[in-house]
Amino acid sequence: MTISEKVAYLKGLAEGLNIDTEQSKEGKLISLMTDILQDVALELEDLQTEQAELGEEIDAVSDDLSDVESILYEDDEDDDFDEDEEDCYASVCPSCGDEIYFDDSVLESGEVVCPGCGTKLNFDLSSLEESETDKNE
Repeated sequence: MTISEKVAYLKGLAEGLNIDTEQSKEGKLISLMTDILQDVALELEDLQTEQAELGEEIDAVSDDLSDVESILYEDDEDDDFDEDEEDCYASVCPSCGDEIYFDDSVLESGEVVCPGCGTKLNFDLSSLEESETDKNE
């Protein structure tokens, strides 16, 4: 039994009491209370209907988003590794703790500026160059 049906039943019971709703204070009160309950029940039913419709619309949007994601990420999965791409390196700024990403060109310059706090980080690659020279000999 829905809330509206319960309110209608309650209203029928109140009318069955044959209380004078025009003259009696109790009758006016009961009549007003049943009218308010009926209004609340109708509003509640409207809200439930709207909620169900919104749920269906959210499901449709979610499905559409899934389709878009599959199209977007499908291209990424199919791409072959490009050997011409530069390597990407990461370092943590000792001042602010942010992770900084940079490529070979920045690494070769020997320094990078942290975008978070502006601290200049220097890289000494001489030991790496010496070990590579030793390996090649």
